[in-house]
Amino acid sequence: MGPSTRNGAESYRVYVGKQFRKNKPAVVAIWVLGFLLFIFVFADFIANDKPIVARYQGKTIFPVIQQYGISLGLSNRPDYLPHQGGWKKLDFDFAWWPLVPYGPREQDVSNPRVSPGGDQSISSWRWRHWMGTDPLGRDLLSAMVHATRTDLLIGVVAMGVAAIIGILLGALAGFFGDDQLRISRGRLLLNLPFLFLAWFYAFKVRSLEITEAMSAGFGAMLIQMLLSIGIFCIVMVIPNLLAKPLKRFPWMAHKVKLPMDIAISRLIEIVVSVPVIFLIIMVVAVVEGGSIFWVMVVIGLTRWTGIARFIRAELLRVRQLEYIEAARSLGFSRWRMLWRHAIPNSLSPVFISIAFGIASAILIEAFLSFIGIGFPPDQLTWGSLLNLGRTNISLWWLAVFPGIPIFVTVTVFNLIGEGLSDALDPRQKR
Repeated sequence: MGPSTRNGAESYRVYVGKQFRKNKPAVVAIWVLGFLLFIFVFADFIANDKPIVARYQGKTIFPVIQQYGISLGLSNRPDYLPHQGGWKKLDFDFAWWPLVPYGPREQDVSNPRVSPGGDQSISSWRWRHWMGTDPLGRDLLSAMVHATRTDLLIGVVAMGVAAIIGILLGALAGFFGDDQLRISRGRLLLNLPFLFLAWFYAFKVRSLEITEAMSAGFGAMLIQMLLSIGIFCIVMVIPNLLAKPLKRFPWMAHKVKLPMDIAISRLIEIVVSVPVIFLIIMVVAVVEGGSIFWVMVVIGLTRWTGIARFIRAELLRVRQLEYIEAARSLGFSRWRMLWRHAIPNSLSPVFISIAFGIASAILIEAFLSFIGIGFPPDQLTWGSLLNLGRTNISLWWLAVFPGIPIFVTVTVFNLIGEGLSDALDPRQKR
């Protein structure tokens, strides 16, 4: 049918797009976000101490891509690579180095504490430290590029966790209310303990593997997270299979009402009252050495309340609309109406909350890293770079340059959130 409906009326998606494009700051923010996402995806190709492509001993090699295989355990470290000096000690026939030819933790002992415009002991401009170095000689620009990946990952993963929890609980509260969801006693009694077991085996037992995968790279982290989600789903299938034979017993087969709305509303009030920073500090005190994984999880577990409130309010309205009544009259199950019709038509406010939530998560990370809490000492984030500038006041570039992307990124997500809020506001339509 195209972007417009058959009667010539403008589709909702096209209308929202036009309204969003009227907000020029939000459009600029989208372009800036695209640039940040480009850095997120291609960080290893932008700043690295390995060449992107090279020819060595008559063979064409791709060291950056090869590193992904090493991180995933699919290949081994090359035998010809020296332990001291690494790739830069090899005599290549040809080598195409990244734009920033330094690794984020590589130390240039000839250029410690050099400023961006200061004299540097380098062979040519190609090896210049454009944003200076820290006291150990590590290139600040390379650290900034890789810290961008870490910070965006924290914001996206934390709000991904928050979105899953918020949409699920908010949908159950808004669509079923206090008297519409019924479940057999046997299924209820089995699902409660298995819910804990699924979380334990999927995330608690595998927390070390997930944390190591996050430090290895985005691909390894994604694989480990998908494995954990798969384990969680497989474990939760077990109690629902075991519940079927229990239907033979009348007491177990009897269905009881679950007051989802009041229970979830009270849960939201409890979570909102918990200070996020103190909760993270408590978790970090229990988890030895700090873990970026647990920081993301805690942020996600405390930021879902706004999403749940939005989706609950939308579903209280949507469940009274004509197409839901039509689906009910056709005999569709409540779960089908919820997942296929109600939730997809109630997600608009969620996108706004997610945009603001990512900005909030990045600010929380910056604060925690700045005070040195929650992350391993070798974890590169914008906040950890700011903390390095705090301890070296004379090195002004360690404070100025990491502070700029924090300000820009938070502003970008806030502008996108405001743009979506205006575009999705029905009062703006003429």
